[in-house]
Amino acid sequence: MNSLRENGWMASRSAASHGAVDVFAAKDGKVLLIQVKSGRARATKEELEELVKWGKSSNADAEVWHYKGRGKVVKRRVHAAKRGAG
Repeated sequence: MNSLRENGWMASRSAASHGAVDVFAAKDGKVLLIQVKSGRARATKEELEELVKWGKSSNADAEVWHYKGRGKVVKRRVHAAKRGAG
């Protein structure tokens, strides 16, 4: 969340999240929904489907951020918001 905030995003985490969305962020009218994974953990098919549903229902970008260690983060977009919609 620090990297989001440093780049001007308002961000909050879903406490003790066991759902599809771990972090909610917003900036300049854009919404970003993030599922966070680390190490060998992988997003399940069900988690990805739910994350995409959240993205579609809120016209948000939805991504999985996988922390690989040593500061490396792989970001994978699973849903892109429709710009200009609303």
